[in-house]
Amino acid sequence: MKIGLFFGSFNPIHIGHLIIADIMQDQTDLEEVWFVVSPQNPMKSSKSLLHEFDRLRMVELATADNFRFKVLDVEFHMPKPSYTIDTLAVLSDKYPQHEFKLVVGSDNLTHFHKWKNSEQLLEYYGLYVYPRPGKMKTLDHPHIQFIDSPLIDISATFIRDTLRKGGSVRYLLHPHVSDYIRDKKLYY
Repeated sequence: MKIGLFFGSFNPIHIGHLIIADIMQDQTDLEEVWFVVSPQNPMKSSKSLLHEFDRLRMVELATADNFRFKVLDVEFHMPKPSYTIDTLAVLSDKYPQHEFKLVVGSDNLTHFHKWKNSEQLLEYYGLYVYPRPGKMKTLDHPHIQFIDSPLIDISATFIRDTLRKGGSVRYLLHPHVSDYIRDKKLYY
């Protein structure tokens, strides 16, 4: 089975993430999309991150109604920060029957050369790239596939800031995620 791996902090997961994942499994040869919740991205600050178990739970809530989505906490059991190539090695050993592809936004291409073992990632796994706002670098490589999808400009930072100000994020989050945030008083 060909699986798309969608890595992220998901702080919080929002409708944009779900739309992208749905398009990837529906309009490509990916049979499923697995959300890999990253406790700490090596290229981002972790000071504004919610606890990893809260972020994992929100992804579980947001994806529970789609049988083609799966949620993984594999990086919770690995040294931090976690590197994509190391996670892929673990997943490839655990699931040798699957072929993995990375699902990334085009904004990641600007700094992709800085990722640990980026050439190996391209050669052995490949990228399925969805468009992100702004002028983005494109890479020409036989293992990079650009996917036609809507340009979605929803940011988790905007959502967190809006919540802190007491604003509405009603249509930006899955209702179960919104309920979870409200009930646990997260981001306030």
